Amino acid sequence: MKPQLLALVLATATAATTPTFAANVTADNPAALAEVLRAMGYRAELTTDDQGDPKIVSATGGSNFRIYFYGCTANVNCTSIQFAAGFDLTNGSTLEVMNAWNTAKRYSKAYLDNEQDPLIEMDVNLAFGGVSEENFRDNLEIWDGLLGRFKTHIGF
Repeated sequence: MKPQLLALVLATATAATTPTFAANVTADNPAALAEVLRAMGYRAELTTDDQGDPKIVSATGGSNFRIYFYGCTANVNCTSIQFAAGFDLTNGSTLEVMNAWNTAKRYSKAYLDNEQDPLIEMDVNLAFGGVSEENFRDNLEIWDGLLGRFKTHIGF
């Protein structure tokens, strides 16, 4: 077989067996990230925060949450996101309750605002090309589960 023909056959065979991947989920495309949320059955309202950076407002299990975008340059080209939710409790919560959560749980952090109301956050790094949609879906499922357990933990 001629070398050129062999190279063509090998290139064709390699291309036929190379898997095709969907575009990664990135923080520099907030509209696409919102579409992934919608495809998973979540509400996803794309808006902006007080600094003009993108923000997505959503909900799960009867609780609102937000997705903040970080590492942005002039409100675009963001590199990471943060899931966040806060809960207004009549009597607030305590540092002991927050510390118990932070000691026992991975992925999230919990703290009190200036009115002693609990907040929970989870950061996701989407820099350097983002993550696969499957990985993003997994992170969203982790967040969903953490949020439900956090509500139980704080007595909401």
